[in-house]
Amino acid sequence: MARNIKTIGVLTSGGDAPGMNACIRAITRSAIYNGMKVIGIYRGYEGLINKEFQEFTSSSVSNTIQRGGTILKTARSLAFMTEEGRKKAYDNMVEAGIDALCVIGGNGSLSGAQLFAREYDIPIIGLPGTIDNDLYGTDSTIGYDSALNTIVECVDKIRDTANSHDRIFFVEVMGRDAGFLAQNSAIASGAEAAIIPEDRTDVDQLAEFIGRGMRKSKNSSIVLVSEAQKDGVGGAMYYAERVRKEYPEFNVRVTILGHLQRGGTPSAYDRILASRMGYAAIEALQEGQRNIMIGIKNDEIVYVPISKAIKTDKPINKELIAVLNVLSI
Repeated sequence: MARNIKTIGVLTSGGDAPGMNACIRAITRSAIYNGMKVIGIYRGYEGLINKEFQEFTSSSVSNTIQRGGTILKTARSLAFMTEEGRKKAYDNMVEAGIDALCVIGGNGSLSGAQLFAREYDIPIIGLPGTIDNDLYGTDSTIGYDSALNTIVECVDKIRDTANSHDRIFFVEVMGRDAGFLAQNSAIASGAEAAIIPEDRTDVDQLAEFIGRGMRKSKNSSIVLVSEAQKDGVGGAMYYAERVRKEYPEFNVRVTILGHLQRGGTPSAYDRILASRMGYAAIEALQEGQRNIMIGIKNDEIVYVPISKAIKTDKPINKELIAVLNVLSI
């Protein structure tokens, strides 16, 4: 039986991702269309604790679909990790008349949502807003496609310098625990290799790459590296130092793209995905759904239990690794 939800709160949490504004817009307008009141909560869970609330109208989200970042701002909240902080957040929700929450964010944000919902029996709908694409149960997350396009554009430019100077460039991209960005941007940019967390085996990935490519016919190469830590050192720096010590005949450079990957105008795909997910979140609440994440599988909207989305590892398609290995010869 669907609970009578009259007012929803919407917040963005964790790292920003292109397309978050499109999702906020879709949630806001879908809720208003269905007779609900919308409260925008600024600065994520921190804003929930500090009562940074503003009622949103349809015009509040006008001219936002094309904007990167998040108009609601975002922050990481240490206070929300405490029972006292979550109690204050809940009391503020009750005082403001907020019946349900839509939380746009990644693994950490949805973990907080799950805990909050369990403690206070709040209907919460999660929306996967993260460029890492590491949430289980959805083929793509909001912001992933835009970040992928940004990386490819940067690597295309780095390639010019690599060729001009006969260098190996290690390009570090985001994805501490997931290699989707590194693997797919490597394929899309024609890179020679990708070093990703999912491909950890007994085989030395660096030695395999050097033997396959650089020692045969290539004087310059691009290697995409996930930011996963190696011996306390960022991924790209670790492999660059190894090349300098073990293969001193090669000229090596490192580029860390960092927060460049998060910014910029969302792609058409991310705008459409975010709009569909935001619309689906309101439909889910009307159906009486709670504590689920909106996902997309085979171009169809699906509901995924938040507990499953955050606790189950999302496997990378091993065919992608084979594709890159074959096409980089």
